[in-house]
Amino acid sequence: MKTPIVNFLKSYQEKSPVRMHMPGHKGAGILGFEGMDLTEIYGADELFAVEGIIKESEQNASSLFGCPTYYSTQGSTLCIQTMCTILCQDAKSKGKKPKILAGRNAHRSFIHAAALLDFEIEWLYGNSDYLSCTISTETLEKEIVENNPTAVYLTNPDYLGNLLDIKSLASICKKHDVLLAIDNAHGAYLRFLEPSLHPIDLGADLCCDSAHKTLPVLTGGAYLHLSDSLNQVWKNDVKHFMEYFSSTSPSYLIMASLDAANEVLDTTFKKSLSECIQRVDVLKNALIQHGYTILSGEPMKITISTKEFGYTGNEIANFLMECDIYPEFYDSDYIVLMPSPYNTKDDLKRLETCLCKIERKSVVFNSFPKLERARKVMSVRQALFAPSTMIEVSKSLGQVCSSVSVSCPPAILPVIPGEVISKSAIEVMKYYGIETVRVVKE
Repeated sequence: MKTPIVNFLKSYQEKSPVRMHMPGHKGAGILGFEGMDLTEIYGADELFAVEGIIKESEQNASSLFGCPTYYSTQGSTLCIQTMCTILCQDAKSKGKKPKILAGRNAHRSFIHAAALLDFEIEWLYGNSDYLSCTISTETLEKEIVENNPTAVYLTNPDYLGNLLDIKSLASICKKHDVLLAIDNAHGAYLRFLEPSLHPIDLGADLCCDSAHKTLPVLTGGAYLHLSDSLNQVWKNDVKHFMEYFSSTSPSYLIMASLDAANEVLDTTFKKSLSECIQRVDVLKNALIQHGYTILSGEPMKITISTKEFGYTGNEIANFLMECDIYPEFYDSDYIVLMPSPYNTKDDLKRLETCLCKIERKSVVFNSFPKLERARKVMSVRQALFAPSTMIEVSKSLGQVCSSVSVSCPPAILPVIPGEVISKSAIEVMKYYGIETVRVVKE
């Protein structure tokens, strides 16, 4: 597969050109990669008005993912904002007021999009515990019938690696003529499993992938995918909607990494991924034999529920970092490790050795507090843009939240802008070490 963006950047660099254009380093910076860092000069195309090398590269990505695919150099955040815009515009085109039924574990960028676009949210709390937001087909259908949303928005996989039954959930959405959008930020690689578990392949109407999270792509590289049918309606508007939220200076280095990844995904990646999954399975089994509790879910996450082993996730993380092994995420309950095919066999062996040096202790029994459903008194937009102030969490009972309070996944947000802060929300925030919260000024 050709890599037109990479080829152009290399060709330009080889000319030893006189750079009378941005950026200011002129290709002669101190980091070593500046020579390929360009702006929209002649021949370089434009990300939001594609007609040349970027268009060709996006077409290559589309063929790999089996659906219309658009690049983002601002991560899945830009893609989520664009998805929400499409959902809102689609509702308005049908004479409806946008109302999105969303899993309570939605990323903060979804909530910020709600403030910017001023759409209504109805929250799905899920069927099981506070941290997983598992949505069954029965729950989804019940909520669709009761709330009459114009779209459904779900996160899959979540930060802990839990997977939803997207195929069944998509069939419920289609039954009720409701669009299904998936935040697949952690699951770009799911397309390259056998069989594919990618949301578009399972029936979603649109989704975002943070390519940089699981593929060989620079941080910030992401994809926005639309189904063929939805793309037929909105293909002339997608780039226009992306411009609402994007920088006018997209990174050519990030675009080049997305472009270069196409060749890898087209040739060696499936085999490398399959082999890596086998190695990760061996590691998971070794950790289980040592006494660790490993959550089931997506194959390329190792999520350890640490309290059964006698430690908090923070304590296990400290052990790992003493071995110069750095986890993706950790808190009181869990530690999340994210290998990829680009981790070596030695990397996984070092991880196993370090974890298996830790001796099991008595179970830690302090569990997270039970969360009650929150009461909404104003819209997300009203709350986020209202005059606000920071106060101590311990003094926030009865106040109206004005910001995204829990900054770290995987927790389902105990309180969202526009909701009244309850006693249970305060207990959850304290559990996660959150000492202050922004509230609407009285």
